[in-house]
Amino acid sequence: MTSIKEQAAISRLLSFLQEWDNAGKVARSHILDKFIETNRGKTAPELEQEFSQGASLFLVRLTTSLRITYVTDSRLEKLLRSIGIFLSAVSSNRYLIEFLEVGGVLTLLEILGLEKIKEEAKKESVKLLQVIANSGRTYKELICESYGVRSIAEFLAKSKSEETQEEVQVLLDSLVHGNPKYQNQVYKGLIALLPCESPKAQQLSLQTIRTAQSIIGTTHPSIVDCVLKVLGTMHLEVQYEAIELIKDLVGYDVRQALLKGLVALLIPSVKETSKLQAKILSGRDLLRWGCLGQGRGVSCLTAAPSSDPSVLQLAPSLPMFLQQAAAAKAIGVLARNDMSIAEELLYLHVVHGLMAAMGNMDHSNSQRLASLTLECFVQMFPLVAEHVRKGMGEELYQLFLSNAEDLYMKLDSIQADILAANKVNVTKALRLHGGSYSMNILYGSHDSAQMAYLTHFEKEDVESKE
Repeated sequence: MTSIKEQAAISRLLSFLQEWDNAGKVARSHILDKFIETNRGKTAPELEQEFSQGASLFLVRLTTSLRITYVTDSRLEKLLRSIGIFLSAVSSNRYLIEFLEVGGVLTLLEILGLEKIKEEAKKESVKLLQVIANSGRTYKELICESYGVRSIAEFLAKSKSEETQEEVQVLLDSLVHGNPKYQNQVYKGLIALLPCESPKAQQLSLQTIRTAQSIIGTTHPSIVDCVLKVLGTMHLEVQYEAIELIKDLVGYDVRQALLKGLVALLIPSVKETSKLQAKILSGRDLLRWGCLGQGRGVSCLTAAPSSDPSVLQLAPSLPMFLQQAAAAKAIGVLARNDMSIAEELLYLHVVHGLMAAMGNMDHSNSQRLASLTLECFVQMFPLVAEHVRKGMGEELYQLFLSNAEDLYMKLDSIQADILAANKVNVTKALRLHGGSYSMNILYGSHDSAQMAYLTHFEKEDVESKE
């Protein structure tokens, strides 16, 4: 026999459920508002007490409404928030299972791909997916098995809200952790995002790749090309994350390919630059003006005043010059952080490439960053200083030593041509002096492993000349 108090509670529950069943769109919206306001943050036992041990009866109505009306329902955001109260409640595993059994994950993922649904509703969908993923490995696998990685990654690339994109990053980060069966799938999905048009998505993907990389421990073959292409961005925050990832990647098996790629970017191909020559010539004065007053580390194209549309129109046409500048910067960062990388770069003709970039009168940021990085190599290696002096000539070399950062503003066309057409070959000199000449002078002998690695570069260079 139930007590009078229990009967009253059951009566209230049935009355509430009947009210929901009979309510129209406006009335249901008010019911959801009240539910969210009074039950946010409650535990599962508290929700059961609130609904007289029948909370699941309301949850099933919410999930049914979601599945039937999510394409056209203007209350979708409130509906998702209400479901979130159940799923995120402490000790809510029962509610979670009930939601998943009716295809909740597939519905949430489909919401992300529908253009007509508002961004706020999609963000709530992402938050529910976060709750599900954080519930354990089994649930992360369920999301991935439902083609979730592709849906989530595509939404990150298309979303127009940075706040929503950051929520997506949290979700992807969760799917990387504690998900050994599908962590590689998430990693590949993140790499596939790098060419997308959204700078925020690129930035967040690069950050999450760094996390995934440390967990997985191996690299994907496409990561080098993808990261190097990202260096052509006009957005410094994206470039920063790309360089941070490059710093991590030199510790993996792609180190040699990455260093080669960076050095190659210092000298854009003649084919590509010739296509843009007419545009560059017509905008050269504006580009130079837009760079002269900018501070350290600022791209001349992105730093141009917004009131000057002619400069901004040129920017998308010059990704190879943006890559050139970013590559010079990245090489400088790597060389300063690790002396062994600096010497490896010498075997890849980095000095020749940096001097050529310094002669690029069409992009002053390339000149400035290449000059700063070359200064680093000159200070680290006496042999480099000797060859740079010969390649520049005494007058230009002294000008370089006096202020490497501002050298580009003092160059005349003849000096720029000397730099661009330089024939400096430090690699040849290193080979003639026994491979590790510069390091022996500065720091003594290498260990056997390091010597073997450097010998590989030396041998490769000889073969390339034959």
